[in-house]
This record gives sequence, structure tokens and C-alpha cells, in this order.
Amino acid sequence: MLTTVWIIQIISAVLLIILVLLHSPKGDGLGAIGGAANLFSSQKSAEKGLNKVTYILSAIFLVCSFITGYHLFH
Repeated sequence: MLTTVWIIQIISAVLLIILVLLHSPKGDGLGAIGGAANLFSSQKSAEKGLNKVTYILSAIFLVCSFITGYHLFH
């Protein structure tokens, strides 16, 4: 079972790296201080879907990390 968790963790880690690289840059710069960066920002549906997949994969990675840590130290 632990081997399966490790395989899932490795696959989710590689997919997370790819998904993070696919995200569009959000370089707010100094406009983020005054809140001016939010005036012209809109999230497209493709980016919303990319964010959801990234959140799900990060949750899977965290759960696998906790399971692995629990099994290694108990």
C-alpha cells in the first residue's frame, strides 16, 4: 500500500510542476499595493479550470505526504 501512495505522490508532484508552469504570470508589481491591479484582471474559464485541477492535485499530494509520514514514523 505504501508503494502505491508513493507512486501517486510522485505522479501528482510531476503534474503539479507542469500545471504551475502552465499558469499565466500574475506580475502585479507596484499596482498590488494600492489595489489597482484588480481593476483590469479577469479570470478566464480555462484558467479557472486550471486552478481547480491544481488545487485538487495539491490536496492529493498533501494527503499522500501525510500518509507517507505517518507510516514512516509509526
